[in-house]
Amino acid sequence: MPETSLITITDRAREKVLQYLEDEENRGKALRVYVEGGGCAGFQYGLAFDDTRETDTVLEVEGIRIAIDPMSQTYLEGSEIDYVDGLYGAGFKVNNPNATGTCGCGHSFSV
Repeated sequence: MPETSLITITDRAREKVLQYLEDEENRGKALRVYVEGGGCAGFQYGLAFDDTRETDTVLEVEGIRIAIDPMSQTYLEGSEIDYVDGLYGAGFKVNNPNATGTCGCGHSFSV
């Protein structure tokens, strides 16, 4: 299994993911973290509960299986998944050291 330094998860995010994994529809699934084109800065993050695929890198991070496709892995190296609850609402946030720019909402980035 690859080293877990590819991506980390904060305690707050871990607690929230574990809550979601208790739902029957999510049991046995991995947290898929991915990057796709779009958003106001060029790329945007996505998180979903999904089955793993043969081409995925699958990590065990803080007791959670995280699946990352090969294309997304390039952009996510060294990132941290956090859960924030603030003025603009609550949700997961990816802190990415590879991003050279982000949009105001924090959901999209450029490299």
